[in-house]
Amino acid sequence: MDKFKTILNIAGKQTNLGFGLVALLTAGGEQIFSTAVFKCPCNDLNFIYGMVFLLVPALALLLLGYILNRKTWKLLTGLCQQRGEPLRCKKLVAAGMILFQISTTALVAPSSWIAVALLNGNYYECAMTGTNVSIYNKHVCREKNQEAQCEKELHRFPCGKGPQAVRDDVLLSLRAESQILGWLLITLMMVTNLLLTCVARCSSPISYLQLKFWKAYVHEENNLIDSYADKHAKALAERNLKSFFEKTPPENFITPSNRDWEKISSLYKFSTKDSYYSTLHQCVENFQETDNRMMKMNSIKSNESAEYNPAILNFVDDGRMPL
Repeated sequence: MDKFKTILNIAGKQTNLGFGLVALLTAGGEQIFSTAVFKCPCNDLNFIYGMVFLLVPALALLLLGYILNRKTWKLLTGLCQQRGEPLRCKKLVAAGMILFQISTTALVAPSSWIAVALLNGNYYECAMTGTNVSIYNKHVCREKNQEAQCEKELHRFPCGKGPQAVRDDVLLSLRAESQILGWLLITLMMVTNLLLTCVARCSSPISYLQLKFWKAYVHEENNLIDSYADKHAKALAERNLKSFFEKTPPENFITPSNRDWEKISSLYKFSTKDSYYSTLHQCVENFQETDNRMMKMNSIKSNESAEYNPAILNFVDDGRMPL
């Protein structure tokens, strides 16, 4: 799980290298899975068995992609909380755009699984020989010798049973259909990636080099905030345990308030006017002017009211959508 999360984080940078790495590892996993696990039953279960192996692992990879993406939980955290404010169209659009960004990353692994499985052809052969649809069976066995026997024993062909000449011809045709679908899916993935990249670059409010700097900054900030939060939490836990066991008053400990956490967790959209690169960057640059309580706080408790600051759509930075 941790290794897959690391790979997903690489793909989360939305670079060709990251997506290519996920696709390559998924393809390798599919080959191992197909060789070691898949065994077509060659009976009435062919269609269900083949489609399960083709689609269910892809669905599992899709769900895993959503689960391991930090943007998913930033988007959902607080979504169901009632704040007494009406749901606005801008908020729905913002949430939809973030969900779309999450989906583009999550779809890499399942799409790669299906594409490689189609190129391999084993799952498709098994599924299509068990359709039990007379029209399709006649289509597969058309212009074959012993056509009636071909339709009757079609489900046995993946196991090497049935008339050899007819069997080899049918399986060759099914494998060709599967590989055609696989290449069409790969082409669709590449064209979609190209179009989305072009749209993102054309609508970018900043230059290409500044965009690279922004992505590098966000990546480093995400890594550092995790490590810094761990150290800060450890220091707070040590202070509390020391006070508990030694029965001494707790030392003063400065920690962000609920409002501060809310500020750096909201969605963010880059503005060429202010040139902030994340909500954390914006908060740090402005906290002395807008909230001096951050420096004066002497306790982990906060007396601040839960004020709502509307969040706006992010461009590169991670974010969640509080509604």
